Amino acid sequence: MGTIVLYPPPLMGHFISMVELGKSIIKHYPSYTITVLSLTNSFNTGSITSYVRHISAPIPAITFHHLPVIPLPDQEIHPSMLGSVVANLIRRSINNVANALQSISPTTIIADVFCTSAMASAASLNIPVYFFITSGACCVVELLYLPTLDRNYPVSFKDMNALIYEPGLPPIPSSEMQDTIQDRNSEAYRGYLELSRCMLKSSGIIVNTFDSMEPKPIKAIRDGLCVPDQPTPPLYCVGPLLAEGSDGSHECLKWLDGQPKESVDYLCFGSEREFSSDQLKEIAMGLELSGHRFLWVIRSPSIENNDDLNLLLPNGILERTKERGFVLNTWVPQVQVMATEVEKRVRQLMDSEEGKVIREMAKARKVDAARALSEGGSSRVALKRLVESWQPTTSLWLI
Repeated sequence: MGTIVLYPPPLMGHFISMVELGKSIIKHYPSYTITVLSLTNSFNTGSITSYVRHISAPIPAITFHHLPVIPLPDQEIHPSMLGSVVANLIRRSINNVANALQSISPTTIIADVFCTSAMASAASLNIPVYFFITSGACCVVELLYLPTLDRNYPVSFKDMNALIYEPGLPPIPSSEMQDTIQDRNSEAYRGYLELSRCMLKSSGIIVNTFDSMEPKPIKAIRDGLCVPDQPTPPLYCVGPLLAEGSDGSHECLKWLDGQPKESVDYLCFGSEREFSSDQLKEIAMGLELSGHRFLWVIRSPSIENNDDLNLLLPNGILERTKERGFVLNTWVPQVQVMATEVEKRVRQLMDSEEGKVIREMAKARKVDAARALSEGGSSRVALKRLVESWQPTTSLWLI
């Protein structure tokens, strides 16, 4: 029925989620083909090249259109700079994206929410644009409601010392709003405002979540509470989008298979921030003192092998914990933790009644996610509605 163009930024988490969306589309609607616009970069955002090779061979319906290289300053990219560097790369690729869309002539384009610059090119070619959010519906609420907050509050969040009320969300202290929007006079704040306005002009918003995961924010969006002065684009909750097809050969999976059920803590740390040597040592000591099994993924441009890990971590800790711990150095999603809190939090999760409740809730969400993805489930229905919006006069059936 046509080609769908996907446009992710060159960030591993966003890139994989976007491709998984494409895989879901062609799995259930194989008459479509998928073309992924790939921004070539020279900085460290994860092994995108390896991932592309892994997808290309077994899934010929997904192809990758590599956009021309945009030269960047020849300097080391610190993780704290990554956001601005990627934004600059996307801005400077506008003409390349326009040329690609003209040559591909897709049915529609699904752009990551940070790739809003593609909207102008798509509009000139009369191609509908849908935005894809790798985060949950809570993030959509914050993005859509930001213009309202901007009108209601004439000062920066960093200067308020007040609770911020947003539809479908609990009150948030102004000091805990995103760092990027704390200062209303900053370039980042203005960028988020423009992003919100672009979302409202889109043909739809696709989110990597499912209805029973975030019922309150999803209802607030669909009821139009986040955009009180104009229509809200249709919302399609099609998640969770999970990578499939692993052959189980990865060393960490083999190690996990040998551990007792529900006995391992999984720690992931951000690819956009580096931990100091002291912080890594504190985390390692907390894990050792907790006495629990752990799978720890450390991501740092300066870490390439176990010899480097031995230099950065407390002396002998890898050897002392090798029977119950597994340490990897590869890309992981961003999350922040306190180094001094690790032992306490691990024990709380694994030993306490509160931790038992949390684990039971996580297991329940796993069941809900499987139900959403099953035939007739909320995410499958949302995907059907999404595809039907591209061909409104054609009757489509789930496979």
